[in-house]
Amino acid sequence: MNTTINIAIFISGKGTNAKNIINYFSAKKLIKVVLVLSTKENQTISNLCQDNNIAFLVPNTTQLSPTFYLQQLQALKTDWIILAGFLRKIPQELISHYPNKIINLHPSLLPSFGGKGMYGDFVHQAVLASGIDRSGITIHYVNEEFDKGEIIAQFSCEVDPSDTVSMLSAKVHLLEQQHFPQIIEKTIFE
Repeated sequence: MNTTINIAIFISGKGTNAKNIINYFSAKKLIKVVLVLSTKENQTISNLCQDNNIAFLVPNTTQLSPTFYLQQLQALKTDWIILAGFLRKIPQELISHYPNKIINLHPSLLPSFGGKGMYGDFVHQAVLASGIDRSGITIHYVNEEFDKGEIIAQFSCEVDPSDTVSMLSAKVHLLEQQHFPQIIEKTIFE
């Protein structure tokens, strides 16, 4: 029996959270990152994957079918999928195959500021426009609807009236770096 839990990370952006997760689990024995799937070329993450013996994949749009995902994941005996800034909707077939084993990170306190098109700076702009005094991150399971899966954990930060989008983004990113890998680990072993 495979005693190591294999995780795949799906990304669409710079991959800073993927890098953080890879570095966090590189020293662990029971959880191993086996794949990073990116929607675009990313030389920094590609190099990091190569250095850590992790598969790095940038499928073209015609390959992004449920069958393709499942083939890649099953070939690497993937147990969990981590979405770290992945901007595509996860196919129903994948959700069915990995029930409560797909975790997403969202840059607001859901259920506020979630849903289709709400990612990155769009979220931070909406938070600032609303005038609320707290934002943060939500780590949640993925289901069929954008940002509607069961919440695993939330961490918050203050929103100052003088905050700009980049200032709020930096606060939220700090929370992501501090908490996401640990919550992944805790959730896997619950």
